[in-house]
Amino acid sequence: MKHVSVFGLGYVGAVTAACFAHKGHRVLGVDVNPAKVEMIESGRVPVFEPGLDRLIAEGHKACRLHATTDPIAAVRQSEVSFLCVATPSLPNGRLDLRSVQRSCEEVGKALRLKKEFHWVVLRSTVLPGTAKSLAIPWIEAASGKREGVDFAVCSNPEFTREGCAVADFLNPMITILGAGNPDHLLPLRELYEGISGQIFETSLGVAEMVKYVCNAFHALKISFANEIGTLCRQLDVDERTVTEIFLSDTRLNTSKAYLTPGFAFGGSCLPKDLRALAYCAKQHDLDLPLLRAIMPSNQAHLERAVEAVLATRRRKIVVLGLSFKPGTDDLRESPSVQLVKRLLGAGCQIQIWDQDVSLGRLIGSNRQFIEEEIPHIGALLATDFEKTIQESEVVVVSKKVSEETEEILKALAAGKIMIDLSCHPPGFSDAEAMTSHKTSSTQEISLQAHREHLVAAVS
Repeated sequence: MKHVSVFGLGYVGAVTAACFAHKGHRVLGVDVNPAKVEMIESGRVPVFEPGLDRLIAEGHKACRLHATTDPIAAVRQSEVSFLCVATPSLPNGRLDLRSVQRSCEEVGKALRLKKEFHWVVLRSTVLPGTAKSLAIPWIEAASGKREGVDFAVCSNPEFTREGCAVADFLNPMITILGAGNPDHLLPLRELYEGISGQIFETSLGVAEMVKYVCNAFHALKISFANEIGTLCRQLDVDERTVTEIFLSDTRLNTSKAYLTPGFAFGGSCLPKDLRALAYCAKQHDLDLPLLRAIMPSNQAHLERAVEAVLATRRRKIVVLGLSFKPGTDDLRESPSVQLVKRLLGAGCQIQIWDQDVSLGRLIGSNRQFIEEEIPHIGALLATDFEKTIQESEVVVVSKKVSEETEEILKALAAGKIMIDLSCHPPGFSDAEAMTSHKTSSTQEISLQAHREHLVAAVS
C-alpha cells in the first residue's frame, strides 16, 4: 500500500485518486477549490464520470480517500504526489503552465519541511522537456533541494477518455512510466502492479511526447475520415460502404504499416493519387485542407534531408538507395532521385549504390522517368559497394538495406558522417532502452526507443 497525494481534482485527478484508492492505496486529493474538497470528503463526485461515484463512495467508506486544500499537509502525508492540474491553451496556442508551476512550487515548499525522499509525477499533458527544464527547476528553487538526491520527478501521462475514464484507467492498453533514472520508477511500478495492458518504462521526454503523438493521430484520423466522407458525398458515392471496405484491410490500412518515421514517400501511386484527389475536390469547390497538405508536408521532409546533407559541408556523397522503397527498381517519383538532383545542383559529387537498380534492366515508363529526371544516372550508379563507401565523406542511407549490407556498412563507415533517412538506421546503437512488459508476465522485451540525430558521426 502506498500513500499518494493527487494535485487537482478535475476529470483526470478525481479519476486518478478514486482508482488508486480502489486499488487499495491511501489517497489524499488536493485542490484550490474548497467545494471539490468538501465533495470528496463527503463521498460525492466533483465531476460527472460513469462509475466514478461508486469508486469515490467506496474509497470514502473505507477511509482510503480524503481531500484537502493544504498542499503542505498532502506532501507530508504521502510518498508520491501526482500533478493532475489543467494545461489549457493560451490564445496563441502555447500551453498555460501556471497551474503546473503553482503545484510544483507548492510541492517544493512542502519538501523544505520534509526529510524523506519524495516522488513527483507529472500526469498533466505537457510538451517534451517540461519535466526536465521547468518542473524540476521550479521544485528545486522552491525546496532548496536537489532532484535525484531529495526528490524525483517522473512522467505518467494519462490516456483516459471522458465518458469511460474509469474503465480506461483500470484496464488500459498502455501505461507509460518516464524518468531520468529507472530506479526512480520503483513506487510507480508498485502502484501499477497487476494492471492490464503493456507497461513501458522510458525517458521523461519520450513519456511526455507519446501522449501528443496519440492525440495528434486521433485528430488526424477523424479529420481524414471527415474529408473522405465529404468528398464521397459530393461525388454521390456511398461513404459507409467505402469506409467498411477500407477498414477491412488490416495489413496496411488499420495496422502498424507506414507509422515508422523514415524518408519521404514516392513511387508511381501515392503522389499521383493524392494530386488527383486534391484536383477532384477543387473541381467541386471543396476545401479539404488535410488532403491538400500531404504533398507539401512530404516535400518539406525532403527539404530537411537536403539541408542535413549540405550542413555537413562535405562534397563527396554516397547515396545508398535510389528506388522509392526496398525490393523494387521503380524510380518514378522516388524521393532519393529528387535528393540526388538537389545535391548535384548544389555542387556535390554524388555516387549511388542500390542493389535493386540496374540501368540495363530499366524499361518503359520507369526508364523514361529517370532519363528525364537525371539523364546521366548511369555515370552515378556504382557497382563496387566497398570502394564507393571508402571514397565517400558522407554516407546517406535513403532506404533500408539488407542485413548483410548493414554489417559491411558498420565496418566501412568508421570516421565518416552518416545521415540515415530510413526507418531502420544501420549500425546505430540506441541512446536509451525502453522496456515493454505485460504485468501478468515476468518476461521483458527490449525495444528500441531512440534513434541518433539525423546527422551522426560514427566512431
